[in-house]
Amino acid sequence: MTDIDINTVRRFSRTVSQRIGVLDADYLGSGRPLAEARLLYEIGEAGSTIRDLRSRLGFDAGYASRLLRALEADGLIRLQPDQTDARVRRATLTKKGLTQWALLNERSDKLAHSLLAPLGESQRARLLAAMAEVERFLRACALTIEIADPAAPEARACIEGYFSELQQRFEGGFDPEQTVSAHPEELIPPAGYFFIARLDGETVGCAGLKIKGKTGEIKRMWVSPSARGLGVAQRMLEAVEAQAKDAGVGRLRLDTNRTLTEARSLYLRNGYKEIAAYNDNPYADFWFEKRL
Repeated sequence: MTDIDINTVRRFSRTVSQRIGVLDADYLGSGRPLAEARLLYEIGEAGSTIRDLRSRLGFDAGYASRLLRALEADGLIRLQPDQTDARVRRATLTKKGLTQWALLNERSDKLAHSLLAPLGESQRARLLAAMAEVERFLRACALTIEIADPAAPEARACIEGYFSELQQRFEGGFDPEQTVSAHPEELIPPAGYFFIARLDGETVGCAGLKIKGKTGEIKRMWVSPSARGLGVAQRMLEAVEAQAKDAGVGRLRLDTNRTLTEARSLYLRNGYKEIAAYNDNPYADFWFEKRL
């Protein structure tokens, strides 16, 4: 990245923050700063647990607690134990809070209208398309990939999502018992590794790495439909390759089905070469290898 790149990002941030009122202590005439107004919006009509609010907004415990106390002191929210888990606190809007929430929504719509109204039709279309593109890439910036326990609930949920999709996409369905194994014990160091991708606090993908000697095999690579188009698979593949190198793996292998055209494209553009079959996976139509 160049100094010009950095300055472009900084200038964009200054322009956006000024135009949407981030600098105003009285955001949208609500009498409160943006952080409190946003927290009120996220609680919404259905309410939310404090844990989920912190995860979605990236607030640390202390900051979230201060904001919530301010809203509670103004009579806008009610804090109480969650009905499904008394150890977790839940925030709900009071009648006054619902009124404020509706007012903020109305004023937010008017602010959006004021940003678009001065532009011609083609300029509006270009701005909206650019906004969608910027949002997509900013979301991608928030992606994290970590090594996780393959037996943990979030890991199992990912793998079940993966199996469910294969069941729908494969012509004859999919039976996990008939394919090459990737059991939890095979994805724990030093036998292997399991990776979880998270975005805005939500688990959006997984990948497994099995290791045997100097050869590694990629298994269970999957991205949730909600996060596709953000480069999640590419980032996971890079994480798997980096970990494989650290573990002393000299080559990576994998197999894939002909219906998974996106996966084949991913591997080919990352230097994987098609090879002869190295296993008897009944669902495999292509086999790939890459020297690290």
